[in-house]
Order: sequence, then C-alpha cells, then structure tokens
Amino acid sequence: MNEAETAVHPRKQAGYHVGGPMFDTSGKVIQAHGGGLLYENGVYYWFGENKEYTLGDGKIWTYGINCYSSTDLINWKNEGLIIPPDTENPHSSLHPSKPLDRPHILHCRKTGKYVCWLKLSENDAYFVVLTADAITGPYTIVRDRIHPYGVRVGDFDLWQDEAGNGYIFFEHDHNGIFAATLTDDFLDITEPHTDMFTGLKPPYTREGVTHFVHNGKHYLLTSGMSGYIPNPSEVAVSDVPLGPYRVLGNPHRNDPSGASCNSQISAILQHPQNPELYLTLADRWIPSLVMTADIWDKLCVGFRALEKHRWLFHLREIALMGKMPWQCNKINTSLAEYVWLPLHFEGDMPVIDCTSNENEVHHECNSLKSEVSL
Repeated sequence: MNEAETAVHPRKQAGYHVGGPMFDTSGKVIQAHGGGLLYENGVYYWFGENKEYTLGDGKIWTYGINCYSSTDLINWKNEGLIIPPDTENPHSSLHPSKPLDRPHILHCRKTGKYVCWLKLSENDAYFVVLTADAITGPYTIVRDRIHPYGVRVGDFDLWQDEAGNGYIFFEHDHNGIFAATLTDDFLDITEPHTDMFTGLKPPYTREGVTHFVHNGKHYLLTSGMSGYIPNPSEVAVSDVPLGPYRVLGNPHRNDPSGASCNSQISAILQHPQNPELYLTLADRWIPSLVMTADIWDKLCVGFRALEKHRWLFHLREIALMGKMPWQCNKINTSLAEYVWLPLHFEGDMPVIDCTSNENEVHHECNSLKSEVSL
C-alpha cells in the first residue's frame, strides 16, 4: 500500500479539522458554535449555538442550542435543539434576538442532573442556568439573570473534579477573570473567588475562557478581546483550580495568522483513552477574514494610538481598524466554520501546532492514530 493510500485527510481524521464546513450524518451543516464538549458512556457530545439563521441583519443572534453525538469524533449525529428558542416572548432570555452565548454543561454527580449555564452579552450581561435529566434535554430554566458578585459576566467555562465539586471561570466587566466554586447542585456560585488578569484593555483583555487539567496542574486558555476578529491566545497555569495563575504565553506554534489559526477556542477535551492527547475546538467566526501576524500587529498599534490619543501619528493603522468588522451583530455567522486541532505538552507548556503543510498534518494524524484509537 503506497503513501497516498495510507494518508488520512485531516478533515476526515478524528479531532482534526482546519476550516471549511462540517456536516452531520444527515448531510446538514453542523451548527454548534461557541461550543462545549462532554464525554459520557463511550459517546462524545458537542453542543453549541445554532447560528443557522444569524444572517447579520441584527434580528437573530442564536436560534437555540444544538447538540450532536459521536462515538468516533468523525461522524456526528444531530440530536436536535436541546434548548429551543422562545420565539413567543421577546423578553425571554431564550428569545432568538437575545445575544445568547457559549453553553457549558456538567453532569452533577451529587444530584444526577445535567446543568447547563449560558451567558447573555447584553449591556446587563448575566448568566442563565437550566437543568435536565438527560444531556439531550429537555432543559428547564431554574435560575435567570444571575449577576455573581454584582458584575456583568462574559465568556466562561465550567469544570467538575473527581470528588464532584464544581468550578466556574468567567470574564467580568471586560476587566478580569473570576475563578470560583459552585454550590453542590451547580446552580449558584459561592462567595470565595480569585480575580485575575485585571487592568488590561482591549484587545489585551482576556476572554474566551477555557479550563483544562494536565498532570495535576490547572490551565486557563484565553483569547484577547476583539469581537469576532481572531487574536492571539494565551495560556496560564496554577497548582490549584482557583489560582493564582502564572502566564506561560501563546500556545499556538507555526501560526502564520498570528491569531490562533484564525480562530477562537471554546472547548478543550482530554481524550478519555489517552491522557496526553487533548483536542481543541475553535470557531472561525469570519472565514473570509484572513488574519496575518502583520495585520494583527498593526491593529495593536492602532489600539495603543487611540488609547494614548496619538492617532495622528498612526493614521494607516487607524484606517485599517476602520475596515475591520467589529460589530458582531452585523456579521453573518451562519457561515462560521470550525477548527479542531490537537494539543500536546512540552514540559508544562501546552502546544497547539497550526501546521499548514498538509503532509505534516497527515504524518501527525497517522502517528497519533497508531498511539490511540480515536
């Protein structure tokens, strides 16, 4: 058998997909953006925002939360809208016009319930909590319009330890990230917390929070704050879930985009059969926007010039900023794509290789396939 016959195309390899649409087993485009991942009883569940009708006209932000299931990370069955939109009540947190983002689900061991947290990115940004008896629903809102510690909330992640204790990590007020514990039923946040990465301004403010664990160490991977425009990721490490966390730097390697492989990570899953293999799930919100490291550097110069009122000295950079699609509600995210890439470790440093050379990707896919059955 020759090399061409044994090569595995990255878009057909479990855990590898670098741009382009993904399809479910019925042939429809997968709609699960800002997604989360859960593995249970031999099945992977991928849930996220249904952007099918988000056409950039400002009318629909998210049309409910979809869920897909797979046993091999390649063939994804559509489980339907596990949290359907409330199309009747325009004041409902689930109305399609509401900026509903980033679902995360935990199976609470202490109650047996599946607990889903959502965030709404309105001026009065808040959390919504729903529960169900099965991961595929139906879900019922049990708490609405939650402002922990009296703050406006942002991107977040949930995590459950081996003892069944729950944790939440969330951006707040565009000015930092809180790490806190959940109550035993995962329906609320307790008082003790850590405030991290404060005092930064966009695009350096941290959001897009994702938590994972390796060899007993806790990691937070975050993006910068630039709407749907991709930017460099950053990873930090701690010995305990609540921190404090020490910044390690950008985990992306061989990345000509200079912006996290033109994507924003929403979930990281440790493979259940291989603790050294992690899979990153990311959104490429604007596929037509091809970022480069040079463009990103110019945008940062523009941000700093505006902040210091020195825009007359950087007119080109300011002009470039004016051409970028900053208004998220004006973007047709029904066209958004996905990026799945493996994450490995070099010492304590997580590394995501954005290799664009297809032969190198083939080689890495086949090497991993020989190590573990995906």
